[in-house]
Amino acid sequence: MDAAVTSHLLREPFGTMPDGTPVERFRLRGTDGFEAAVITLGATLQALHVPDRHGAPADIVVGHDTLGPYLDHRRFFGVSVGRYANRIAGGRFALDGVTHTVPANDGPNALHGGPDGFDRRLWTVEAVSDGPAPFVTLGLTSPDGDQGFPGELRARVTYRVSGSELAITFEATTTRPTVVNLTNHAYFNLAGVETGGEVLDHLLRLHAEAYLPVDAGAIPLAGPAPVAGTPFDFRAPKPIGCDIRVAHEQIRLGRGYDHNYCLPGGRTEAPRLTAHVKHPASGRVMELLTDQPGLQFYSGNFLDGTAQGKFGRLHRQSDAFCLEPQTWPDTPNRPDFPSSRLDPGGSYRHVSLYRFSTV
Repeated sequence: MDAAVTSHLLREPFGTMPDGTPVERFRLRGTDGFEAAVITLGATLQALHVPDRHGAPADIVVGHDTLGPYLDHRRFFGVSVGRYANRIAGGRFALDGVTHTVPANDGPNALHGGPDGFDRRLWTVEAVSDGPAPFVTLGLTSPDGDQGFPGELRARVTYRVSGSELAITFEATTTRPTVVNLTNHAYFNLAGVETGGEVLDHLLRLHAEAYLPVDAGAIPLAGPAPVAGTPFDFRAPKPIGCDIRVAHEQIRLGRGYDHNYCLPGGRTEAPRLTAHVKHPASGRVMELLTDQPGLQFYSGNFLDGTAQGKFGRLHRQSDAFCLEPQTWPDTPNRPDFPSSRLDPGGSYRHVSLYRFSTV
């Protein structure tokens, strides 16, 4: 057995960057075959093995077997997104009377931190630990003016496995007033990405009374709208595909679901239950708890069969879904939305827990 292998942690190479810098993978092992794999490029959740009701583990997140596709195509599979997740209208925002410009990379808007966001960066290993709750902490320093954002931002993300729970914790500090919105962008299919097809049969429950309608560029309109009486009502469990073809203007604009849900209580001191997903055939259940004020639900609308993932699979529309805990989109331009401001001396912190079980 390799010397790097311990009872709960495996550290191994995962290719090299074009300049020869090595990329590493960390496999964090829980109980009964539960295992999360994280690579240093993009601080990415590369794999997540979860057992079904019979105890058979399967990888439930979309990604790649090798480094090359992560470098060649920006698809956000499992990555850490920043400096600002989701969209900033027009790629512009004002802070203390100064206008800052982020290069547009989604039509006229800036998406997920601009064209060279945190998902494109090689993060450094700051800490690792074996034991019953193994973890890896990765760090990244974003210089003042990076992608147009003010302040030098020092970001960290910790992936920790405990039993059948994955905890992801983001932290950041800045040297100048800035805006920060970090999240993980995993694409899930609880059937397993090797054999699973569409996720439209997954039963989803979202603990939210309101969502943000958007325009054709996915920028929020006037503000929160009630989910009651719309296809966006997941307050009681229903299949993701139940209303995805209903003739509703917001479904048409997003080609499905790609909307922020406004979580009750806003930003909270501790993570609270936000989403519950069940795959009836395998019995896998995922519960998401977060301390963030918003949750972006995306039904994989733009997967078009051009992305070859693990196991040689070509991922098509609705083959996976995303649940991205975060601040609301375009918050830097919306003083009526929860603030994403971070000042020197303060600290940004985001904790999300992914708990798995079976029925």
